[in-house]
Amino acid sequence: MTVTIGVHRSNPSLYHLSRLGFAEQELGALGETVTWHPYTDGVRTGAFLADGTIDFGGTGSTPPVTAQAAGHDIVYTAVSAPRPGHGALLVPEDSPVRTVADLKGGTVHLAVGSWQTHLVAKALDDAGLSYATDITPVRGDSASEGKLRSGEITAWVAQGAELAAARRTGGLRTLVRTGEVISDRSVFFARRDLAEERPELVEALTRALRRADDWAAAHPREAAEIAAADQGGTVDDWETALRALPWTIEEVTEEFVAEQQQAADIFHRTGFIDRAITVADALPRKA
Repeated sequence: MTVTIGVHRSNPSLYHLSRLGFAEQELGALGETVTWHPYTDGVRTGAFLADGTIDFGGTGSTPPVTAQAAGHDIVYTAVSAPRPGHGALLVPEDSPVRTVADLKGGTVHLAVGSWQTHLVAKALDDAGLSYATDITPVRGDSASEGKLRSGEITAWVAQGAELAAARRTGGLRTLVRTGEVISDRSVFFARRDLAEERPELVEALTRALRRADDWAAAHPREAAEIAAADQGGTVDDWETALRALPWTIEEVTEEFVAEQQQAADIFHRTGFIDRAITVADALPRKA
């Protein structure tokens, strides 16, 4: 069969895997072929799995939760180690906002539907506030940093090379470090039929991901050059961002499932998803 892997810029492991040939090697050894389906918005991963556009994909923590809530039958296959330095919630250096509670009534730019929603919703929940009613969440874009610096918005979640560049420029303060609130793992999941009927393919894909991560960890400058040429930003900022990642692929554990369930409960409580879900339903069924 041909295994179609979804790839987008926000998942660094899959992003580099798509350029290194390891997936083709691992699945080729099983007599299978690989094709890549590039797209821009990781939030669509669950829908692409459900309609058969892709067989396997990866995102941050939020999209698989929203995929389950939308009724998509996905199966978790692997996760990264925690990424505590992957992103941060920033405010201007001279902002009166000193704690998360001070965000009440403010406008926060973030990648809505991504792991950044998990970060902000959990931070607010811990402070006794609601993502749905106590802030105005707005999808961030290339103008978000400028709007934050001008005082047009209250806070901004930055990640990767953008975060490295913002810190290098100065004038902004970290209100919340990701690792203080969520583990922020990269998450990999597949269609249930692939995961349960062809587990050897999932194992091969996981091996390929580990090889890609090993390569990125050993060649951070080269990985940064690839990202900068494709996505913009400086090689130095990308190298700073990529060196902050763990580049470790782990098995799905009870601890991870508990983290996802906590996120799902917060999302349902705040109305970000419209029904309660059981995250453990997205594990392979026992034979």
